[in-house]
Amino acid sequence: MSEQYKSREERKKRQTQQNSKKKKNKKKTGLWKKVILSLFAIGIIGMIAGGITFAVIVSSAPPLDEKKLRDSFSSKLYDMNGDEISEFGQVKRTYVPYDEIPKVLEEAVLATEDARFYEHNGVDFIRIGGAFVANVQEGFGAEGGSTITQQVIKNSILSHEKTITRKVQELWLAFQLEQNYSKQQILEMYLNKIYFPGNIYGVAQAAESFYGKPLQELELHEAAMIAGIPQSPNNYNPRTNPESAEKRRNIVLTLMAKHGYITEAEADEAKAIPVQSTVVEATEKANPYHAFVEEVIEEVKEKTDIDAGTAGLQIYTTLDPDAQKTVENVLNGDSINFPDEELQAGISLIDTQTGEIRAIGGGRNQPVGGYNYATDTRRQPGSTIKPVLDYGPAIEHLKWSTYEQITDEPYTYSNGTPINNWDTSYKGQMSMRDALAYSRNIPALKALQAVGLDKAEEFAEGIGIPIDNMVESYSIGGFTNGVSPLQMAGAFSAFGHNGIYIEPHAVKKVVLSDGTEINLEPEPKPAMSDYTAFMITDMMKSVVRYGTGTAVSLSSVNIAGKTGTTNFSEEDKAKYNVPNGAAKDAWFVGYNPNYTAAVWTGYNITKDSEKVYLEGKEQKLAQAMFKAVFEEVASGDNSDFEQPNSVIKKAIEKGSKDAVLASDYTPSNRITYEYFVKGTEPTQVSKKFEKLDKPSGLQINYDQVTNSISINWNYNESQLENVSFEVSQSIDEGPYQVVNKSKGMKYEIADVIPGAIYSFQVVAISDDDESNKSDAAVTKVQVPEPEVDVPELPGEETNDGEVESEEDTESEIEEDEQNSDNEQDSEEENEQEEEQDQEQNDQQQEPAVEATTPTSGNNNNKKKNEKETNESEE
Repeated sequence: MSEQYKSREERKKRQTQQNSKKKKNKKKTGLWKKVILSLFAIGIIGMIAGGITFAVIVSSAPPLDEKKLRDSFSSKLYDMNGDEISEFGQVKRTYVPYDEIPKVLEEAVLATEDARFYEHNGVDFIRIGGAFVANVQEGFGAEGGSTITQQVIKNSILSHEKTITRKVQELWLAFQLEQNYSKQQILEMYLNKIYFPGNIYGVAQAAESFYGKPLQELELHEAAMIAGIPQSPNNYNPRTNPESAEKRRNIVLTLMAKHGYITEAEADEAKAIPVQSTVVEATEKANPYHAFVEEVIEEVKEKTDIDAGTAGLQIYTTLDPDAQKTVENVLNGDSINFPDEELQAGISLIDTQTGEIRAIGGGRNQPVGGYNYATDTRRQPGSTIKPVLDYGPAIEHLKWSTYEQITDEPYTYSNGTPINNWDTSYKGQMSMRDALAYSRNIPALKALQAVGLDKAEEFAEGIGIPIDNMVESYSIGGFTNGVSPLQMAGAFSAFGHNGIYIEPHAVKKVVLSDGTEINLEPEPKPAMSDYTAFMITDMMKSVVRYGTGTAVSLSSVNIAGKTGTTNFSEEDKAKYNVPNGAAKDAWFVGYNPNYTAAVWTGYNITKDSEKVYLEGKEQKLAQAMFKAVFEEVASGDNSDFEQPNSVIKKAIEKGSKDAVLASDYTPSNRITYEYFVKGTEPTQVSKKFEKLDKPSGLQINYDQVTNSISINWNYNESQLENVSFEVSQSIDEGPYQVVNKSKGMKYEIADVIPGAIYSFQVVAISDDDESNKSDAAVTKVQVPEPEVDVPELPGEETNDGEVESEEDTESEIEEDEQNSDNEQDSEEENEQEEEQDQEQNDQQQEPAVEATTPTSGNNNNKKKNEKETNESEE
C-alpha cells in the first residue's frame, strides 16, 4: 500500500511539474510577442514622428540661392567700441571655371575631402564610417565626414550652429543641390570659395600667392599642399608652420596613393621635396590690423566652422585700435634700437580682467600672410614659466608663504644631472620671493619637486599652458614644444584676475547674414585660489622693484612680471658659433590690474641664418618693448591688486630659517614684510635682537710693579655665543675712544701715566647687528704718583742765617706731621661723607660694580700726603 501510494504521489508531482512548465512556456511566448509587437508599434510611431519632424525641419530650410552658391560675401569687423575697422572677403580672388582646374589638384582635393564625390548623391554614409577609421589609423584630420556638396551648402546657405535642425537641413539641401547642379559645377563652387592664409580665396589665387605660378602649372607636391591647407589655414601655412604643413601635405599624398590617383613611388618622390623649397616669399606689406584680422578669421573658423571671408558676417572684436597702433609702432618704429632687420619679436596685449585681446604684434616688417610671432610661434619660455610651474603650484597645494626658505646650492635633477644658475654661483638660504626676483634656477627646481610633477602640470594646463611629457627640466622653461606670447599672456592674466582664467579671445560675437547672433566669449574658469594669485603677483612685483626686471619699472604703475631667457644646446652652439653668454630667446611677461602683455624676441633660425643669438643688451629688448607699450596703454594707471581676505601680511625677521615675527628690537633693515595664507602665519616672536644685557661684575686693578691696569667682567652665558665686547677708554676725563673689541671678558693696558685718571666703558654688541648694543658698564681709577724719599740732614740754616739744631728740626717735623695728620683726618672725614652721599645716590640708581683696591707696595714708608682714588661706577 505504501509503495503504491508513493508511486501515485510521484506521478501526481510529475504531472504538476509538467503542467507548470507548459504554463511558463506559454507565458514566455506571450511575453515575447508583446515585446515584439510593442517595439514594432514604437518603430512605426517613431518613423511617423520622425517623418513628420523631418518634413517640418526641411520645410523651413532656406531655398538654394545661386548667387550665394557662387559668390562670396565680405564680412565687416568692428573694434571694441563698435566702430568698423576692416572689411575682408572678395579680395585676392580669381574665379576659375572647372575646365581650367588641373586634374592633379582635383584628385588631391577629392582624395582628401571626398573620395566618393562622383558616386554619392550629396551625402556619403560610407564615407562617414571611413572617415572615422582613417582618423583612428592615420591621425586626426586625415579625412572629414562631410562631403564637398555638404560643405558648399554649409559655407553658402546655412548658419553654422551645431544643431540637429541645421544638420538635417544640410543633408536635405545637399540632396537638392545634387539634383539641380552637376558634379563639376559643385566642385567649381567649392574650389573658388576656399580660404587660404593672407586673406586669399580660391585655389587659383592660392597658386599665385604661394608658388608664383598659374594654377595649371602646379606640380604634384604643390597641388597636395594647396589641397591640405584649407582644413586649418594658419596651422598648415607652409610659410609660417613648415613642419606641420609638410606633415599635412604628406597625408594628402598618402591618401592620393590609397585611392589610386598616384602610385606609391610618386607619393614617396613628392614627399621627399621640402615643403618650403618652391614656396615664394609674401610681398604685400601688412596693414596695422592685419595680424589681428588673421587671428579673428582663425578664431571664427575654429569656433563656428564659418569661413568669415565668404559668409557676409558682422564680427564684433575686442580690438583697441590705439593699443594696436602702439604695438605696431614699437615693432616697426624708431623707439627701439634693434640690432638688425632679421631680429624678430611678437607682442600679445590682452585685458587682464576679461581676457580680451587688445592688440597683436605679429612681427617686425611682416608681409600679408607672414608668420605671426605673437600667436603662432612656439618657443621655450625660459624663466617666465617659474610662476606657472614651480611657485604657483607650491603656494596653491603646499600653502608656502612668500618667505618660504629655499637653499640655493649645488644641486642635481632627480636623475643626477647637474643644474646650474644663470651665473653659475650660489646664494645660499633665501626666500621664495628673492629666488623668483633674482631668477634662481635651483630653488625653482626644488619647488617643483616639492609639489610634484602631476600637480604642476595640472596647474599650468588650467591657465592655458599646454604640457607634453612633463619632466623636471620644464621647471626652468626647457620645454620640448614651447609656447606662444598669447598663451603666456593668458596664463599671467589669471594671476592678475584673482585666479580666474579666461581664454584670450579676439571675437565677442558674430552676426550672420540672416541676423542670427552667435556669442563667442569664453566662460571664466577658476584656476587657482585667490591667495595663490595675489601672492604670486606680489612676488612678481619684486621682480620689477629690485630683481631682474627693473628695466620695465614705471613710476606710479604697479607692474608684476617675469623675465626669461633660453640657452642653446651644445650642438647648436658649435653649429652657429654662439659666443658665451648669448641667448636663444628673451622674454618679458608682465601685467597690472588692467593690461597684460607678453613679449618674445629672437631670431628665426634656418639653415641660411647668419646670426641666431642675442647678445648683451639685445637680451633686454623684450623689457624695453614691454615698457614702451605700457608707457602708452597704462599711462596714469595707478591701480593696484587688492589683497584678499585669505591672505595675511606679517613683519618677519630676515635670516630666520623658519619664519618668526620681528620683535620691537629687530632693526628696520632686518625686517621684511611677507604674505601668508591665513591660518599658516607664524606666531613666535624673535628674541634675536632683544636689548642685550649689560656686562656685570666689572672690576679694575692697578699693578704698581708692572705699572699696568687690568679690567675684567662677567656676562650672561646664554647670550655669550652671539655677542662681542667693546672697550672704550678715557684719560683724565677726556673723550672716550674704542681701544678693544673681542669676545673675551678682560682687557689690560700697560705703561700707564703716573697720576692720570683712567676711565673705562664696556659694552656688549650683537654679532648679528652691531647697532644692537647694551648699556655700558663703567669704572675708573687714578694711577698713583711716583714715591720720593726725603733725606734727614744734621742741620739747616734758618732764614736769618742761623743753623737750626737737629732737635729743633725734629721737633718742627713732628709738629708739621701732627698738623698734617690733623688736616688729613679732616679731609678723610670729608671724603667719607662724600662717599656716603655717593653711595646713597648709587643705591637709588643702579648697584655699583665691585672694584679692587690697587696695590702700592711699601705703604708704611710713605712720607708724603697722597690721595689714592679707587672708584668704580656703572
